[in-house]
Amino acid sequence: MTGLAVALALVAALLLAVGSVAQRRAAGQVPDDEAGGLGLLRRLVRSPVWWAGSVGDAGGFVVQAAALGVGSLLLVQPLLVTTLLFALPLEAWTGGRRIAVRDGVWALVLAAALALFLVIGEPTQGLDRAPVATWVPTGSVLVVVLLGCLLLAARRHGRVRAAALAVATGIAYGVLAALTKSVVDLLTDGIVPLLLGWETWVLVVAAVGGTYLQQAAFQAGDLATTLPAITVAEPLVAALLGLTVLGEQVRADGAEWVLIGLLVVVTVVATTVLARSSAAGAPAPAAA
Repeated sequence: MTGLAVALALVAALLLAVGSVAQRRAAGQVPDDEAGGLGLLRRLVRSPVWWAGSVGDAGGFVVQAAALGVGSLLLVQPLLVTTLLFALPLEAWTGGRRIAVRDGVWALVLAAALALFLVIGEPTQGLDRAPVATWVPTGSVLVVVLLGCLLLAARRHGRVRAAALAVATGIAYGVLAALTKSVVDLLTDGIVPLLLGWETWVLVVAAVGGTYLQQAAFQAGDLATTLPAITVAEPLVAALLGLTVLGEQVRADGAEWVLIGLLVVVTVVATTVLARSSAAGAPAPAAA
């Protein structure tokens, strides 16, 4: 099942990369004077490129759910960071430019760090669903951090506001990933258990809330501030929930824990660098 989960996670990352690049390309073709309010939405829904990106996003989520159905959060979510590795050449190709040597090096570093983490850590499966009581300790901490981010965003402006909203988005999406695993398990029992399960409705709230927070973050600041924060926070939150709520484990002892810690740091740094490069390469809005 581990091999299947890895394959599905990589396919999901590819689809999400295609969706992201296509939607950014479509948004970049909207003139500045139509980029506010419903004007942006009206232009986007008439764009075949935007719809292609939406299909990519939807397909990526479905395949991600399938990956979580057979693999652990500790395995699947870090692999979804490879969305950046797929997006890098796609953005270069659609933008008519070459991949910078610096970005290529960091891409190799990220790929190597993820591979070593999977080989050394050997993430194991835990529970598909956990009792509500098991969610309370970690969930309470995440709620406090989320509210803190929202309070900070309400009181500040510019990059601080954008970064706070981006971290809040990452928390929502990390919770969404953990709940997706539970909802996939509920779905195997039939429609009635799915509709009666509390996880289903919290998942809906996390999805809608995360989408709103993401758009608010993008509106509050540039992608170079928001994209790295979201890309890093989401897998970290999902991994935390996998460890503390679903009982997933990393098989390591002694010096291996030190190495895994270093690999996590390297992965975060590489992800941040590549996310900033990806944001810098995003198409600018078209002139009016």
